Amino acid sequence: MEETKRSRQAKGMSRARFLAGAVAVGVTGAVGQASAAGERHTRGLRRRGIVYTVGAGETPGTAWSARRMRHDIRAIRDDLHADTVDVTGDGVERLTRTAAEAAERGLHVWLQPTLGDAPQRDILEHLAETGRFAERLRRQGASVDLSVGCEFWLFVPGILPGETVLERIRHLQNGTVDWPRTLRRLAEFTAKAARTGRSVFKGNLSYAAAQSIDDPDWSLFDIVGIDYYSYYEKRSEYVRELKQYLRWGKPLAITEFGTCAYVGAPETGGMGWDIVDYDKNPPEIKGDPVRSERVQAGYVGGLVDVFASMGLYAAMAFEFISADAPHRPDAPRLDLDMASYALTKVIKDRPDDPASGWHWEPKEAFHALAHRYARACQAGQRQ
Repeated sequence: MEETKRSRQAKGMSRARFLAGAVAVGVTGAVGQASAAGERHTRGLRRRGIVYTVGAGETPGTAWSARRMRHDIRAIRDDLHADTVDVTGDGVERLTRTAAEAAERGLHVWLQPTLGDAPQRDILEHLAETGRFAERLRRQGASVDLSVGCEFWLFVPGILPGETVLERIRHLQNGTVDWPRTLRRLAEFTAKAARTGRSVFKGNLSYAAAQSIDDPDWSLFDIVGIDYYSYYEKRSEYVRELKQYLRWGKPLAITEFGTCAYVGAPETGGMGWDIVDYDKNPPEIKGDPVRSERVQAGYVGGLVDVFASMGLYAAMAFEFISADAPHRPDAPRLDLDMASYALTKVIKDRPDDPASGWHWEPKEAFHALAHRYARACQAGQRQ
């Protein structure tokens, strides 16, 4: 998701890495949550999805491609058996073309523009333009929800000190944040984004909040959205935590969840990415983590079971692909896919060539999710 989002292109860091900024410095905060009596189901997820990030890419070979996108959307529907795509990122053309493709394929679209490190006025205009397209899709009969953005405290300048995401994370780590002022500014911008979204889109409106900082006024939105990266040993602990997010009486969407493919990754919560030394060229895995697609699959599959047991509105696994984190079975130190949240692994034709072509292959987590999504789809068809 990176046309102008320099934050995600810096040193090859993905948004998942920045997502964990608050977790990294131990910041905590109450988050208002929900599930509506009219929307909540007693069994099963209403919408079963995947996050699909659009962006400029860090190299020409990993840039957004309409041809690749169409192939991926078909795979999401036919192979992953998802019924929902969270189309997120920046660049209105990329967002709208991807959303249109998903809608044409009969998928529910969760459209979430996330322009970052740009003036607030530009971010709101980017939202408005994307929202106008979402409204056109909705009026044409497509199933669409609009999210006004993601974790504004981190991606929107002027809330935390710092001109870029990297600078804002440093302020978090250094403790140089005026929290009363930050939370006031966050609330003000969130309200502006909600008003912008309402002005152009007449369907369901939401926002993707971080567990640890965001405490938005959920009365501004129709659906509560939470980026969820908790780890517990017992399933009952997930249920206990998630229940607090239902108190607003609105549908609850898990706008992101997932982990990386190595032993111990789930226990790191939102910090699974932090095994890569991006100061090296090329970036290199730190320490001696043990790759395990089975660990990733177990965590992702287990969480889907929890969400389904609670009858939540939606869950979108993070994420379908991370093109800039290739899998290197021949060179474990360079196996950046180990630190990726993606359900697919990128295989380059020429691993050491930045301009190399590539393809993706499903990980075990892809199959774990596909099995559950297909089973839920079949159960729905029988009802």
